Amino acid sequence: MEFQDYYEILGVGRKATKDEIKKAYRKLALKWHPDRHEGAARDDAEERFKRISEAYEVLYDQETRGKYDRFGADWRQGQEFTPPSGARTMSPDEFESAFGGSGFSDFFKGMFGGDVRGAFGERARRPHARYRHGGADVRAELELAAGDAIRGGKRRFDLPVTVGCPSCGGVGFLDEHVCPTCAGIGQVRERKQVDLTIPSSIRNGMSLRLAGLGEPGAEGGVPGALLLTLRLVSDGTYRVDGDELEVDLPVAPWEAVFGTKADVRTAKGTTIVTIPPNTRAGTRLRLRGMGFGDAGDFFVVVRLALPEKLSARQRKLLEEMREAGPSAVVGGAREVSTS
Repeated sequence: MEFQDYYEILGVGRKATKDEIKKAYRKLALKWHPDRHEGAARDDAEERFKRISEAYEVLYDQETRGKYDRFGADWRQGQEFTPPSGARTMSPDEFESAFGGSGFSDFFKGMFGGDVRGAFGERARRPHARYRHGGADVRAELELAAGDAIRGGKRRFDLPVTVGCPSCGGVGFLDEHVCPTCAGIGQVRERKQVDLTIPSSIRNGMSLRLAGLGEPGAEGGVPGALLLTLRLVSDGTYRVDGDELEVDLPVAPWEAVFGTKADVRTAKGTTIVTIPPNTRAGTRLRLRGMGFGDAGDFFVVVRLALPEKLSARQRKLLEEMREAGPSAVVGGAREVSTS
């Protein structure tokens, strides 16, 4: 890794205190942690994150900072970066397990090397003081298909959750070095199985507090809670837009001409929808308040379709319609409120 201006990377002055350096690092690490980015942006974030962590390790240590301040660019120009002594991390296998295979182990192996227990001894395995009693809350989001939300009931989900780092107790540092388990963030990701009863009043973005499903308490303390945010998504039947729902309703051409009634399952239960006579294909029927939450509406979109099997009589009538000649189709779809 080529020489870089570490003060510029962290955005601090050359007279910055150790507390200012640590504060700057935490702010930048939270912003550029690769877990917060996706796709091509993740590669850029990973590179930035490496430079930020390298700058912190050099400037926070008094000895390496002194050498850096004395020799500047001439000291490291064109040479590979050598990490300060004492900066070590867990084994690659342990790190991959902690990050779920996120690809950071090669970087941390090169920067820190070794095994976290060898560097920090038993201290690295003891929880921070704030975790010695009540367990910490953990956070997670659950994407729930609209159909599953409407059907309700109890289901088991395997969720990615964010928990306090077990190595540093959530502070992000060990012996003034960046915690290699959480990379200074203070949190790690893991998976948890949850049995969830889907609320009847479910809405998009609803937050649930599930007591006892967070981190376990220590020394007899009660476990924390799982703070779960529900995100409703479209599926093969329902389309979701916030708390509003939309579904296609196939009707036969003669039903659209003469009108009919049909059962439709909404977020508030099954209801009867009236298709008015002369309803055009694509017409949206609004059922107010029948979507998710208190304000979400439900829309039925009329789609023309023929039965899978036509009787001989039906086919004859369709042939007669064809022989009667084409007629111009005028107008378009419209929205009709049924309440």
